[in-house]
Amino acid sequence: MRTIDWDSKKNNIIMIDQTLLPGEYKIIECDTIGSLCEAIKSLRVRGAPALGAAGGFGVALAAYRSNAPTLDVLIDEVAKAGKTIISTRPTAVNLSWGVKRVIRAIEDANNIKEVRVFSLDEAKAIADEDVEKNRELGRYGAALLDDGDTVMTHCNAGRLACVDWGTALGVIRSAREEGKDIKVISCETRPLNQGSRITAWELMEDKIPVTLITDSMSGHVMRKGMVDKVIVGADRITQDAVFNKIGTYTHSVIAKEHGIPFYIAAPVSTFDFEHYEDDIEIELRKPEELMYFGKHQIAPLDVKVYNPAFDATPMENVTAVITENGVFYPPFLIDEVRI
Repeated sequence: MRTIDWDSKKNNIIMIDQTLLPGEYKIIECDTIGSLCEAIKSLRVRGAPALGAAGGFGVALAAYRSNAPTLDVLIDEVAKAGKTIISTRPTAVNLSWGVKRVIRAIEDANNIKEVRVFSLDEAKAIADEDVEKNRELGRYGAALLDDGDTVMTHCNAGRLACVDWGTALGVIRSAREEGKDIKVISCETRPLNQGSRITAWELMEDKIPVTLITDSMSGHVMRKGMVDKVIVGADRITQDAVFNKIGTYTHSVIAKEHGIPFYIAAPVSTFDFEHYEDDIEIELRKPEELMYFGKHQIAPLDVKVYNPAFDATPMENVTAVITENGVFYPPFLIDEVRI
């Protein structure tokens, strides 16, 4: 199934619980805004494009779950639910983009029924478009890969970070579809190990050769000539920087030092043209993520912990950004990307 979808029989959201992978593949349901917000905060659903769909479906869920007596009350309740959903992940722009897009879609509703119909139709459109855009993005990105390349990636930018297909991994899948022999090096992506738990699992399911390394090995493998290209996803792209999983900036510096192309794969919805790096709040996560590995304590409980979820990679470290509208080489014009 898709990473996230709508159950038309129960009128709720269904998704793959990514926190259980690779040990267990489980579909969970979100039938309240509270359960959806918990799923987003705990990373049961994650990845910028998937969060865009989650935001859209969340607005529809709020409309379907409301017992509002009038249209005005319903619109107000849905708007409040949207703000609650957006607050769960402040750095990733797609979440707020999905929420705002569906809220705009219900502005012309004349009654409660139309609010529900319009919101769900728009949320489904976001999900369907995500798959189509990732396919287009993958086609553009595949042209940048040569037969025999080994690509390093960080975190998870595959089908589980999207509704389906993927961004960074979508490029790799598209290249493989074209018959190119592409291998992957996946960084584990501490502290929550999305690279080892999810990316490695996805690639092995698709029978794409993958080698797992620790995050701190990236310099070693690039210096040894084991990496031809680096492709990662993005959670927000501002005028001057790319926000992605913590550790991305480090990989970009090493790639630049060794003359290795460093690509970002992301849909246009991930671009935030109104802001710069210094404007963006980087989400800080719980200290326990560094103090425990699973259930095992690996640090003193009273140690001071700094645990940012993302870092910012300056545009001068980025070779190109791969989108559904083509490949763009910084510095690029805003209107070029939007076309």
